[in-house]
Amino acid sequence: MEEDKQRRLRALPAVHEVLARLEAEAEFGPFLTNKSSLPRIKHCVRQLLQKARENVYRNTSDWGGDVEAEVWPWLLDELFQALANPETNLRRVINATGVVLHTNCGRALLAPEIARFVAAQAERYSNLELNIETGERGSRYSLVEQLLCELTGAEAAMVVNNNAAAVLLMMNTFALGKEVIVSRGELVEVGGSFRIPEVLKAGGAKLVEVGSTNKTWYRDYEDAISSETALLLKVHTSNYRLEGFTHAVAGAELVELGEKRGIPVMEDLGSGSFFDGTSLGFPSEPTVQQTVNAGLDLVTFSGDKLLGGPQAGIIVGKRRFIDRLKTNQLTRALRIDKLTLAALEGTLRMYLNGEGGEIPVWKMLSYSSQDLKAKAEELKSVLELNKTISVAIQEDVSQVGGGAWPTVNLPTWVCSVRPKQGSVNELERFLRLGPAAILTRIQKDWVLFDVRTLLVGDIEDIAQRLNDWK
Repeated sequence: MEEDKQRRLRALPAVHEVLARLEAEAEFGPFLTNKSSLPRIKHCVRQLLQKARENVYRNTSDWGGDVEAEVWPWLLDELFQALANPETNLRRVINATGVVLHTNCGRALLAPEIARFVAAQAERYSNLELNIETGERGSRYSLVEQLLCELTGAEAAMVVNNNAAAVLLMMNTFALGKEVIVSRGELVEVGGSFRIPEVLKAGGAKLVEVGSTNKTWYRDYEDAISSETALLLKVHTSNYRLEGFTHAVAGAELVELGEKRGIPVMEDLGSGSFFDGTSLGFPSEPTVQQTVNAGLDLVTFSGDKLLGGPQAGIIVGKRRFIDRLKTNQLTRALRIDKLTLAALEGTLRMYLNGEGGEIPVWKMLSYSSQDLKAKAEELKSVLELNKTISVAIQEDVSQVGGGAWPTVNLPTWVCSVRPKQGSVNELERFLRLGPAAILTRIQKDWVLFDVRTLLVGDIEDIAQRLNDWK
């Protein structure tokens, strides 16, 4: 067996041999005439030859006795397809992990009608910073500010490029060189090892920690206030939970203290939501509206998590504070572009029109067990036609993702696949490296496809990819 593998490997051509062969193939003429395309052609050839070697090692190639002759049709066809249809770095992924807000895969999906609205704005001019009525320069914030105020009950609003930027801007505007009081139990780390203390420091604020990891009281904040105190900051621990012997000070209590001492109170909600998830059986989480109604001066939250829109840091609150944020020079560095604004406006209008439940994040979180089981059975019925794998369905759990509801396991149904030859690790890698990267989970020698996060057309593409598994 090993000798046969070595023979097949030796029969594969070298890169220079492939390049020489292309000159005699008429269909490659358009690619070869452009000398600047040569590096790309070489890169594609190297990739295909590596793929051919992997096929030999896995015994998945169709080349019989005369490998040298049989590999050429495959190689030339694959190379032509690669050159005629070049891959982009940003590629489609089929999310079969069940993680709805998958940070590595772009978090929240936009509703199809919103995606079309964004595309329309991308290929045409727009009134991004134009007041059409006066013909003079306008403000990009005005495109979504009124919508955010209607939805949250806030006096004013603005948007920057993400929630960390929103916190940074608040610190730089109101606490540069001064103290910000935060509970030790709220010094969270967010994605990519970015931490609240470092964000505060980058904004020029001096962090004053109060309380303990599990318990912080009203008096802890009160005792820490000094002549250098600029802000009281509450950070909602949306991406982890402390349970047991705990205590935290509510936002409304901090507002009372802030008003008594003349100090602004702000809260970073993280995964801010307009919906109360208890209706879906989730633990109670403060909504954006509830937080604003508690009297906080400023509230920040993400646009691409439970809101279900594009990446953005949304700031709502009292007008006198929002107006100061808008005049900070950092706002130009942190502002969002027209495509993000288009996606955000479209998402906010869906909420205002009573269509929030149709936003993909909330649709996926709301699927019934019956719907998920039917989808898993549909995938199973298609995959059962493939004789190289074993297929079953079973109950499992999904995750919300994006740091939202970290302790919640969503009951789901998965389609489980096991290769009859080769390992589950090899199959997982094969799926991930396909034309569309198919992301799955491995559990007890099975590859799991969680149907909660599958979209229209994904089942057919999964089946087609598995048909190439030998």
